Amino acid sequence: MNRNILLIEPNYKNKYPPIGVMKISTYYKMLGDKVTFFKGDLKDLVINDIYDDLLKQLYANCNEVFWEEYKNDIIYYLKKGIKDALEKIPKVDDNPIIRDLLVYYRKFYRTKEYLNPNYRKYDRVGITTLFTFYWDITIETINFAKCLCKHPKDVMVGGVMASILPNEIEKETGIKPFVGALNKSGILDDNDIIIDNLPLDYSILDEIDYRYPANNSYFGYMTRGCINKCSFCAVPKLEPEYKDFISIKEQIKITNEKFGEKKDLLLLDNNVLASNNFNKIIEEIKEAGFTKDNLFHQPNEFEVAIRNLREGYNDRAYIKKIIGLYKLLLDKYFNEETKHIFSILETKKLLDIETAKKENILSCYEDVKVLFEKYYKRRPKKRIVDFNQGIDARLINDENMSKLSEIPIKPLRIAFDDWKLHDIYENAVKTAVKYGIKNLSNYLLYNYKDKPIDLYRRLKLNVDLCDELDANIYSFPMKYHPIEDPKYFKNRNFIGLHWNRKFIRAIQAILNSTKGKVGSGTSFFNEAFGESENAFYKLLYMPETFIIYRQFFKDCGLTNKWWQDFKSLNEEKIIFTKRIIEKNEFQDIDLLTNDKEILNILKYYKITRDQAEGIMKNGFYNN
Repeated sequence: MNRNILLIEPNYKNKYPPIGVMKISTYYKMLGDKVTFFKGDLKDLVINDIYDDLLKQLYANCNEVFWEEYKNDIIYYLKKGIKDALEKIPKVDDNPIIRDLLVYYRKFYRTKEYLNPNYRKYDRVGITTLFTFYWDITIETINFAKCLCKHPKDVMVGGVMASILPNEIEKETGIKPFVGALNKSGILDDNDIIIDNLPLDYSILDEIDYRYPANNSYFGYMTRGCINKCSFCAVPKLEPEYKDFISIKEQIKITNEKFGEKKDLLLLDNNVLASNNFNKIIEEIKEAGFTKDNLFHQPNEFEVAIRNLREGYNDRAYIKKIIGLYKLLLDKYFNEETKHIFSILETKKLLDIETAKKENILSCYEDVKVLFEKYYKRRPKKRIVDFNQGIDARLINDENMSKLSEIPIKPLRIAFDDWKLHDIYENAVKTAVKYGIKNLSNYLLYNYKDKPIDLYRRLKLNVDLCDELDANIYSFPMKYHPIEDPKYFKNRNFIGLHWNRKFIRAIQAILNSTKGKVGSGTSFFNEAFGESENAFYKLLYMPETFIIYRQFFKDCGLTNKWWQDFKSLNEEKIIFTKRIIEKNEFQDIDLLTNDKEILNILKYYKITRDQAEGIMKNGFYNN
């Protein structure tokens, strides 16, 4: 077919790479298509595509210049059209064809002629989507990307947000998204290939500048779906059918052969304990090399990249990868021995991705490989397995925890979304610890049907269990967001029945100082969330800057002064003042009341972060 395929992830920050896109890349490459993966500003993609076309014309008319050396100058001129930038480019003054080419492509970019269907480069464009609060950037990406595809019918949109809000996306973009996983044959083309069963193309991650924090893992599923139908969860729509075993043996084998071994195994199962094949799942994980005593030996990434470059598998990614490895090695081990290699790379223009050529990389392989063999050695590391979506506390028992303890699970994530289940949760944690699983983590849903005090109690229980069991439990409070509600799917403004804007801001301010997680340590917890339920409620009503800069305002006495002033109000005024505070709007307090006592309280809430930092710097507060 030899189609030109563009796969895009919108330019938001995320921890894990787009697994679906990696499978789709494998699919198209199996069919002989050319695949480009992009994450970033799409205008950069456009300008680079225009540069590639211009480069061919420049060489066709003048091959005396190594044009790649002037890429930055050329792109700067294409973007800005500045005459001084044009004059920096060779042959402009003595070759009118070169000048005309540059002027033509500058106009081509400036007038957005690249959007003309006759000039569009890509036969198919696929865009993945993630969370609904990335709505604006995702819709903007889709609308831009569809203008890069030759035919609108060949624009594909899929992923989490697409599956949850397909109608809304279609209204905004005119593109009808794919809903759910690509788990049937013939979805994209008339063939028998089931894309969801394909191995991941890890090479595309080296095509982009963005680096995912979790970048040295096998990613996959060993089950799909969930037996529960929780009202706050999107899984029933994303994966409506529960599948209790998916083998990953072949995928790991292919990954090892093609891309080298990965350190960790990250599984995105939504309810693995519900599987009747749970023991089989654990055995396969062990067979894949994830036992407690197995150590990970980092493969020589240079050799992996060279092998794939020789095979012509994603030249763009592996040229970029190898140039990066050159730089890392030379920066770390620049000595008399490596000066010679540096000189070779410099001569062959292999120290810059813009000037690097595949043939030059391969020609100096024998000289450079010795350096990597000598210096590219890393200590063996412990491997971990992470069922990243968490497991169901209600399904934990001695048998499955005993089995789970046979693999290096870290952390064990146990869902704890409802205080009503605290007895079940506590027993689940104790059962896990009994079998030596002492590193645990969980997401704590709040702002749903819970009350603020329920969040406090769940957090405190985890801290108490840490002390009692000598375990490490990290809690990650997660604010509930009704992703399918047309009023809220574009923003994060939803407030639960028992919550208000001030309470939400208070929790976010506390988590800001803890970097979003709450670990072990009673004294730390007491300071962050309060040593009692009453102290927690006091924090919820405390001025936001007093929470963020807790120690300073406490030491200078302003926190105590605020609290004493607050308590001095009579009951009626306290109720009235709390209602104002809960709305968390303090710009015009004089319009809210003319009561001097209440205004005296509200003035503390007008202190901004900038003002707070000024107070900290100057050492006083002008009342």
